[in-house]
Amino acid sequence: MKRTFEVTPWNIVTHDFKPEDKRLQESMTSLGNGYMGMRGFFEEDYSGDTLNGIYLGGVWYPDKTRVGWWKNGYPDYFGKVVNAVNFIKMHIKINGEAIDLAKDQFSDFELNLDIKKALLTRSFTVTKGDAKVAVEFVRFLSVAQPELSVQRVRVQNVGSNKVDLVIDSAIDGDVKNEGANYDERFWEVLSTEQGTDSGNVLAKTTPNPFGTPRFTSGMEMRNVTDLTADKVAQPSEKEVVNEFTGVLAPNESAQLEKRVIIVTSRDYDTQAALTDAMHQLSDKVAGQSYDELLEAHEQVWADRWNKSDIVIDGDTEAQQGIRFNLFELFSTYYGEDSRLNIGPKGFTGEKYGGATYWDTEAFAVPVYLGITDPKVTRNLLMYRYKQLDGAYHNAKQQGLKGALFPMVTFDGIECHNEWEITFEEIHRNGDIAFAIYNYTRYTGDTSYVLNEGSKVLTEISRFWADRVHYSQRNKNYMIHGVTGPDEYENNVDNNWYTNILAQWTLKYTLQILKEVSPEQAKKLNVSEDEKKHWQDIVDNMYLPYDKDLNIFVQHDGFLDKDLKPVSEIPADQLPLNQNWSWDKILRSPYIKQGDVLQGIWDFIDDFTPEQKKSNFDFYEQYTVHESSLSPAIYSVLAADLHYEEKAVELYERTARLDLDNYNNDTVDGLHITAMTGGWIAVVQGFAGMRVRDGKLHYAPFLPKKWSHYSFRQVFRDRLIEVDVDQDGSHFKLIDGEPITIDVAGKPVELSK
Repeated sequence: MKRTFEVTPWNIVTHDFKPEDKRLQESMTSLGNGYMGMRGFFEEDYSGDTLNGIYLGGVWYPDKTRVGWWKNGYPDYFGKVVNAVNFIKMHIKINGEAIDLAKDQFSDFELNLDIKKALLTRSFTVTKGDAKVAVEFVRFLSVAQPELSVQRVRVQNVGSNKVDLVIDSAIDGDVKNEGANYDERFWEVLSTEQGTDSGNVLAKTTPNPFGTPRFTSGMEMRNVTDLTADKVAQPSEKEVVNEFTGVLAPNESAQLEKRVIIVTSRDYDTQAALTDAMHQLSDKVAGQSYDELLEAHEQVWADRWNKSDIVIDGDTEAQQGIRFNLFELFSTYYGEDSRLNIGPKGFTGEKYGGATYWDTEAFAVPVYLGITDPKVTRNLLMYRYKQLDGAYHNAKQQGLKGALFPMVTFDGIECHNEWEITFEEIHRNGDIAFAIYNYTRYTGDTSYVLNEGSKVLTEISRFWADRVHYSQRNKNYMIHGVTGPDEYENNVDNNWYTNILAQWTLKYTLQILKEVSPEQAKKLNVSEDEKKHWQDIVDNMYLPYDKDLNIFVQHDGFLDKDLKPVSEIPADQLPLNQNWSWDKILRSPYIKQGDVLQGIWDFIDDFTPEQKKSNFDFYEQYTVHESSLSPAIYSVLAADLHYEEKAVELYERTARLDLDNYNNDTVDGLHITAMTGGWIAVVQGFAGMRVRDGKLHYAPFLPKKWSHYSFRQVFRDRLIEVDVDQDGSHFKLIDGEPITIDVAGKPVELSK
């Protein structure tokens, strides 16, 4: 655990700059608006260690899969997000010397991410020779105009001598990905145009041999300043720069605003159309003041917070954590574009390649259902439907029928290069099916499941029916050679979570097939023989169980391990993944994240209190929570079992996972999909929210460390406010028609 920022309710702020923590600070001050995002790296020159990362939604590159031993079925390429053309770049010179905080003497440092307004501010006072200036940077990525990046820099002479000031505002196409093979570049600059106060760069991703699309991006800057614009030579064929100069007397200041419009070929068919749009959008924002642009941006964020804010009194650490999580989650995705999804790192780093994982369906869908319009979640479901062709391809590569949705993808084709994850962690097919059910159960909207969703369910079921095998010895269907959610176990047989999801998916699909229209049933073309076979699998699926312990066994052989609890591991050997060999981890009983408990969370109302208790008590002692997705699920189950202290402990871990760098890996970027965990722990855990037979149920408790908490929840065209304090729980209908909810077993009528 390492804390580098102060604890405040609405701000991620520090007054301490340590070069060794710069990447950590960059991750935690990342900005995004769904369309694009960036790490909190410095605009100006910095010669120390840094990761200058800017990423555009849906823009990626297929890098050749490189493995030591090629196996039939491997994907040809590994997809990765492309580090975009650097459009926030600046050089600032004082009396001819560039400001560089890796070398300069400076004071009064402040780095402040205002998560209420989505505004990043950085300021410091730098001394260079006999010159002393105060510098302030402000930046935001507009959610009102998603193609717009806005920066402002102010420089004030706080010394006693005049200062010669030069600010170069640039767009630089000479960028690389940190994890690129052989240090190659992924952008070819097509054209540049440099004026005195404006400029643009058009660049296209380099050719690839896999037939995947190449992407063109266009960046156009316009600068507004009280400095003098000087005409300068273009620095290179890949970069454009505008130079502004002035002389500051003592106490005088100067200001520069940099507005950049970013467009991509995802939205335009031709380069000419893209270029025209770039110019038109630049003209549009040029007619608005900085204050007008900022106000429009802040208003959208205010509307989002009005629906989603969770208020916690009595524990500022808990308050900061949940708001930071929601802020970064919404900065990554808010459902505007059904072609996009939620990558585990979002726009905050290059790890995991910026692709889509099963995290979306398992962890993000429950949250977006609760705090956004249902169309946001429907877009996430449509994302998978539109990629069915890729899922067919993935299954066919393994010689299997139906559809295998990818573990990692941009376009539906599997693009991950670790076999034990890519083609063994097939539970994601069941997670996608469960998300369809979850959406339908929560919203009451059957239009998706009876149409596009029924197609997805049918093809997933065909995959499961082909992937299982029948054991003549045990007279059961089994699934061998898989990896469950606990990735510290690879190539196991009969992972309970995988098996129960396969069984459940087949059962749910059979139910939906009875409800679809005759026209849809004809399109799906599921034969009676198929249905009988699916039902036979449902009736005879093997689910590992130990009657003495009354637990569902994670997989065959798990109980034969050397079962010693995590408490016996020396503290200096944690995290295991940074201290133990992979061989030692695989042989150990230690669980990366909920596996059996993931399934119990999914189907929490289907198990008895005794079953939940015995499984939680058994598996919790072996769980190291080295997946960011883990603590929230355990927190909900602990709350369900009235283990209130454990529930709060695990909430704190999930809510402050990145803020306190629990797993010592936030330097690579934030754990965006895990930022759903705080909401899940509060709403499903502390408030006990469940949906049963179309009705909302709550069973709230107040953590001892808190004096009060409240949240708002979207449910079937209503907005409901839940307020829990030392006097009990209180509910209010903010918007929508009257509704009856259940609170601790008693009906409560809500109306405005």
